[in-house]
Amino acid sequence: MTTSQPTPLRLGIAGLGTVGVGVVKIIRQKANVLAARTGRPVVITAVSARSKDKDRGVSLAGYAWEEDPVALAKRDDVDVFVELMGGEEGPAKDAIEAALALGKDVVTANKALLAHHGHALAQTAEAKGAVIRFEAAVAGGIPVIKALTEGLAGNDITRVMGVMNGTCNYILTRMQDAGLPYDEVFAEADALGYLEADPTLDVGGIDAGHKLSLLSSIAFGTKVDFDGVELEGIQRISIEDINQAAELGFKIKLLGVTQMTGRGLEQRMSPCLVPADSPLGQLQGGTNMVVIEGDAVEQVVLRGPGAGEGPTASAVMGDVCDIARGFRLPTFGVPADMLTTAKSAQSNSPAPYYLRLALEDRPGAMAKIATALGDNGISIDRMRQTRHDDAHAPVLIVTHKTQRAALDAAVVAMRETGVMAADPVALRIEAV
Repeated sequence: MTTSQPTPLRLGIAGLGTVGVGVVKIIRQKANVLAARTGRPVVITAVSARSKDKDRGVSLAGYAWEEDPVALAKRDDVDVFVELMGGEEGPAKDAIEAALALGKDVVTANKALLAHHGHALAQTAEAKGAVIRFEAAVAGGIPVIKALTEGLAGNDITRVMGVMNGTCNYILTRMQDAGLPYDEVFAEADALGYLEADPTLDVGGIDAGHKLSLLSSIAFGTKVDFDGVELEGIQRISIEDINQAAELGFKIKLLGVTQMTGRGLEQRMSPCLVPADSPLGQLQGGTNMVVIEGDAVEQVVLRGPGAGEGPTASAVMGDVCDIARGFRLPTFGVPADMLTTAKSAQSNSPAPYYLRLALEDRPGAMAKIATALGDNGISIDRMRQTRHDDAHAPVLIVTHKTQRAALDAAVVAMRETGVMAADPVALRIEAV
């Protein structure tokens, strides 16, 4: 009596950069382990990239080559289209749509594409009986999407927050550890290849904002709303801010926070002060961390590498293995047609704030600032003026809890006093 052999799961990989090469290596090196864990062989049948002749340090022998990723997605010998090219429009979007139109499953690391087109793609996938998996799009090697959609499915999620961009975390921790100014560390990160081709995607908070919008959708059952994310980057953070925060017992992190409130869905990605002894405060270098709070589980902290060949390829392979096992799940955890349109709400939960001011060094300047704060219902917890040799007096203020809207109104009033030498730096002090 003969037994039939299990049918291989055949992959077509578009994009052979750092992550794509990492996926090829895992499949070549761990074929037997993958087959044992999924019950069937996982193989690559075809690939596509910009250059066929580039030396990538891994053999592509035995794989068919396609110049056009759309043609790769349409091949009869490809069951799962693995998109690792990036870009919210263009070839990546066209190829994914071509794969879904044929009912093929998709695995992608493309957070920008999903942040802008995720709901429409999810509807197409579900209509065609296909799935889209994107663990690698958020927080690198951390299985946060799997945690939200599976492990924590019995919870009403109350808040998700975290550090989701390793480049920003590297810059901020490097500034503190080496005592270096922002511009110098930025140039260092660029030379090391840590920054995107457009650096504002990293330091402007856009990359992390894409990730936050995807987690919001899964956590709260809403349509992806990247436009609703309040974005503020780290470009204005100075070494002075780093040092002042440290003296107060805090560290500065580019922190994403999303929560559903009675006013609507809050999504913000901005630099914040967090307690230095908290898990987020202790996060170093390019590491990511996501904190999930739910009504039953209370709080779960997930920490791991946020980028790189191995960690991101690991996340891709987790999705591939689930598909190989036959595990099917809607793109954002529930059917796309059940996702609601959330009202976007500006963050309004009270918190203390750190303010760094540069004032004209003349009598009554500080009194005018205090009046601007008081007139908007903001009281001062701590205040410090440091020594200076020029005409501008550096002043540090920590407020008691207030709402951001009140602080913004106070800043407008400060500008009208005529004693401000520059716009203030205002950073929320986040309870974690």
